[in-house]
Amino acid sequence: MQEDATLEPMRQQVRDAVLGIAPEADLAHLDPRASLREQLDLDSFDFLNLLIALHERLGVEVPEADYGKVDGLDALAAYLVVHLATHRSAPAPPS
Repeated sequence: MQEDATLEPMRQQVRDAVLGIAPEADLAHLDPRASLREQLDLDSFDFLNLLIALHERLGVEVPEADYGKVDGLDALAAYLVVHLATHRSAPAPPS
């Protein structure tokens, strides 16, 4: 499936970032459609640190208004793919 091929590298970016925040996380049994926060018992601070880590890795900032849209692995990966493409195609700010 083409969509899965596009999303899988981003899912791995998210998994890697999760392990940086919660190294004890069991990612083998993670439901990609269910809440990351609930499955991994991440509090608000951990979730924010996850989004910060992804911003540092990828350059994509997730505004607070979008937090509810990116709670699952698949939702977060899809959001990052779309916004990374937008971020890369945006013109550079004037110097």
